[in-house]
Formats: sequence, C-alpha cells, structure tokens
Amino acid sequence: MPDGSVFHRAGNLAPIDCEYDIAALTISGEVPRELCGTLYRNGPNPQFSDPATAGCHWFLGDGMVHAFRLENGRTSYRNRWVRTHKWQAENAAGRPLLPEYPKPTLQGLSIRNTGVANTNVIWHAGRLYALEEGHLPFELDPRTLETRGVERFRGILKGPFTAHPKRDPATGDLLFFGCSADAPLSPLMSWGTVQPDGRIGKLEHFLAPYCAMVHDFAITQRHVLFPVLPLAGSRWRAMTKGLPFAWEPERGGYVGVMRRDAGVASLRWFRAEAGYVFHLMNAWDEPGRIVADVLQYDVPPLFPLRDGQRSDPAETRARLTRWTLDLDAAGDVMRTDPLDEENGEFPRIDERRTGLPNRHGAYVVSRHGDGIFDRLLWCDLLRGRADAFEVPPGDALSEAVFVARGDDAPEGDGWLLTVAWRARDRRSDLLVLDTQAIERGPVAAVHLPHRVPFGFHGNWVAG
Repeated sequence: MPDGSVFHRAGNLAPIDCEYDIAALTISGEVPRELCGTLYRNGPNPQFSDPATAGCHWFLGDGMVHAFRLENGRTSYRNRWVRTHKWQAENAAGRPLLPEYPKPTLQGLSIRNTGVANTNVIWHAGRLYALEEGHLPFELDPRTLETRGVERFRGILKGPFTAHPKRDPATGDLLFFGCSADAPLSPLMSWGTVQPDGRIGKLEHFLAPYCAMVHDFAITQRHVLFPVLPLAGSRWRAMTKGLPFAWEPERGGYVGVMRRDAGVASLRWFRAEAGYVFHLMNAWDEPGRIVADVLQYDVPPLFPLRDGQRSDPAETRARLTRWTLDLDAAGDVMRTDPLDEENGEFPRIDERRTGLPNRHGAYVVSRHGDGIFDRLLWCDLLRGRADAFEVPPGDALSEAVFVARGDDAPEGDGWLLTVAWRARDRRSDLLVLDTQAIERGPVAAVHLPHRVPFGFHGNWVAG
C-alpha cells in the first residue's frame, strides 16, 4: 500500500482533472436487466496538482463522487467533485490554499472547516450523502451530483459523523458514531441514530480509553461495538511534529460493547490485541456472546510509528479475523481467531444481513503485498471456502459492492460490482460478476474512456 505521508501522483493514484457526463458507455457482455439503479463511489481527488500539495496525506484529497447508472441493460456515467468550502475557495483562487488542510486558516484566509467529503457515499431517508469521518455529511443531488450543502440534521448535530454508518435492516434506523466529538484529537466520542424519516433519534457521548483513529464500527440486533485500537491521536505530537496519528501499541487495544436499548450507561470495555482494524465485515449476537469478523493488521499501513519512522511493510497485512466477546465472562479479554491468511481489505456483505449472522462476504486481496488489490474473494464462511476472480498483472480492483438479485433472493444471491483499473490502457471498467459463478469472470464489463482513481467506498442505490 502506498506511503500515506506522500500524495502519489503516478499510476491510478493520480487525480483526474475533468468532470464527465457520458450518456452511454460501451459494454462487453450483457448487464443484467434486473440491475436497475446507481453505483456511487467516492475517493480523494485533489483539485490541483501542485508542488504545494505533494506532501499531503492521501486521505486529505478533495472528494470526487463517481456515479454509474444502470438501467435496461445500458449504463451512463457522471462524476463531480464535492463542492466543500475548501474546494470552493481554492476553485475561486485557481490554486491550492490549504496544503495542510484541515488547518482552518492560512495567510490570513479564513475557510470554513467542513471537511473534504472524500470517503463514502450513502443513501438514507431519500437523500444522498458524501461522507468523511471528521465532519458532517454533504448532501448531493442523486442525479446531477450537484452539492446541496452540509447536512446538520435540523441543527441537532454539530460534531463529526462517521464515514461508515450502519443501517439496521429491521428498523431502517441509520446508526452512526463520531470521534473527537468536542475538540480535535480528544477522546470524547458520540453515537446516535438517524431515523428512517431523516430525524435524529438518539444522541449520546462517552469517553474512550484514549483518542484513536476509529474508522469503522459494528452493530448487532442488540449491541454496538466500538474498536479503539492504538493508532493514537496526540495534540502535542500534531503541533510539534506534524503527526496527529501514530502507531502506539503499548497503549493496548479496546473494544467497547454497548447495549442499544440502554445506551452509554451499559458501555463495557473488552481488552483486545494491539492490532489495528480499518474495516469490520459484520457482527452478530449469539447466546451469551458477540461475534465479529474483521480485517485485522498487526501494524496499520499509511501511518508512522510513534518515532515518526515508517512501519515494516511485512507487518502491514490485514487478515480476515474473528473476534469473540464473552458477555457472561468475569474477565475483559476477548478471543481472536484468524480465518484466512490472504492479505485483504474492504470487506462487504449482503447488507440485508447487517447485524445478523451472515454466510457470505467479499473482500479484495493484494496478492503481491504492494497495496494493489488484484484478486476478489467471495467467501462462504459456513463452508470455510471462497471463490476467486483475478485481474491481469498491473490491473487492480476496487471494493466490491453486493446487489441482491431481488428483494426475496436468498442471502448472497446476486452480483458484485467493482471498478477495475486497466493499467495497459490507463482507463477503468465497471465489472459485474454473478455471485453464483465468480470464477467465470464478469458477465459484463462497462468500459470508461478515462480512469476512476483509486478511492475508498461506494454503495448501490436501487431504482
């Protein structure tokens, strides 16, 4: 995986400088007519390629949303930058103003600190939101991708909002959390719910054991899990060394378990191994315990060690791992069991099973350990096996998003949508794979004339 302290300008990490509207894309194979909706993807794409921004962390690039509209076997495409306040100010100036963003002022300029909206894009309560975990969402027009503005949920939310909210398939509630809820790099966290009508349902705050980069979390039918792992934040280090987050394994890891019906009054902290997790696949309740499947690193990539040195690439491999938290035990130590040795990331499931036991899951694999994800696994966790699809050397795959074949289809029966980088042609394809025959390759490849730069997350919105 690339060094996060340098904003790479080569290959498919480089930003693109155009916004496109393409009414009809060329297709090889056949897009299933049952696929009617839009795949949205989000990722960092700096507005300016300038020496002033060359040292920025990859995570800080301006958000760009890509929309693939599938209907009646045809596919159209549109992409737009999210017009954050930073983006607007720099666009008006014609140059980068905040190479050290999110520093709120520079050379006497004052720009509202509303984030870069570059990590995920979700649909809830009839609205499309671009997300980035340090700030509130930005609402987008679902068809034009026009930026409508910051979503404050009727003025109730003022702090950060996770890039990975979870929708409860039974209630329709969207559960969220926020880190550093009162000030940068503080240990105060928030959690809450957005109801199906878009109004805030619950909102509470609690203190974590320390300030950590908590990128993702998990829900079950009865609980919420907050992984506080030792990629720790430090105001002193940020001010003196320019390193807000660094790997501090001596702090140990914690997983907070909270009952959804009781809120923070029920919060209990389990001790975890000093590994790191960006993404959790899913979690569920079993009698007397909670089980969660995660992609766990020994040492996180993209961030420095406490002394500022880079970590050993051999240690920055994520493996599918199962956590078991015994709610009836007198102790506070959780059990960790590796499920696979593949070097993977970006786990996804059939989200109708969010918070419930799931049999199937997908994630992408870096076969050569270079952070280029060139293999897609569709796992049968019940049988302990996986079907695989691989792209040619040099090509790469994005996170795969599952779309069910129909509302009543069995779990895992449908398609996986992933964007592939074609290194030889320097462009991208949208691939559609049938989960019943992953190893046969895509049933359709939708060809773009340009690249979709490597990004983070996306979601499917039906209809």
